Amino acid sequence: MRKAFGLALVLAAAACGRAPEHGGGAGGGSTAEADRSSADERAAAPAGIAPTAAPGVAFNYKYAFRLPAERISAVQEQHAQACEKLGLARCRITGMYYHLTGDRNVEARLDFKLDPTIARAFGKEGIAAVAHADGLLVTSEITGTDAGAAIDVVNRDQAQQAEALRKIEAQLAQAGLKAPERVELQRQAQQLRETMAGGKAEKADKQESLANTPMSFAYEAGDMAPGVRRSLSDGVGNVIAALEWMLLALLTLLPWALVAGLVWWGWRRFGAKPKRPVEA
Repeated sequence: MRKAFGLALVLAAAACGRAPEHGGGAGGGSTAEADRSSADERAAAPAGIAPTAAPGVAFNYKYAFRLPAERISAVQEQHAQACEKLGLARCRITGMYYHLTGDRNVEARLDFKLDPTIARAFGKEGIAAVAHADGLLVTSEITGTDAGAAIDVVNRDQAQQAEALRKIEAQLAQAGLKAPERVELQRQAQQLRETMAGGKAEKADKQESLANTPMSFAYEAGDMAPGVRRSLSDGVGNVIAALEWMLLALLTLLPWALVAGLVWWGWRRFGAKPKRPVEA
């Protein structure tokens, strides 16, 4: 019953929503469709930040998309090919994930390391590819870390540590040091060397974050048909839900109505009849 209602309503909606073939020509329809598609892409694209607008800041881009399950694999492959075309020096794929659960529930992910100067444009192109596949950007997160300031702090600390180490080594080079003093100076020198090594590793990590921008694309299944199709789909769903509710109410009340009807009929048919007055 439910499938029959749904099929009838979808066919009726499709017949009503079919565009007329006369007037305007095919070219006009294609132009209007292209304009709507461009408008959808502009509306879906988030505000980006160029590295030149925030020098010394290491960014991390995260995007989440929703699109029809059967198109996720193709869009994921399209994003991967776009990265490969840029070359390893500008884009590297660092992770890929695709998982199908049930019949139509898909979860997927694609991770990149990008040249910071092209990260913003790459993200916008990725969003456009999803929009062309009837998908939608549902989450956009761009976080930044002031790596340049952290590098400056490490440089200052290392300069001070290097000067302190130079003084200790000069003391160790002096003759006549007592054994306890020499042991203590050697301990301090070793501690300074270890601290400087840690600062060097931290500095290298910050420089890496400035040279390569991480970006991740997350995909999940969902019907994101834009514009009129989405409204039509929602309307059909609401009508079907209302009919289902009415059918449920009818099936719930019908047995009680039948029982009440049978009681009334039995009372009228077999119930006690009023006595006729006795004639004088």
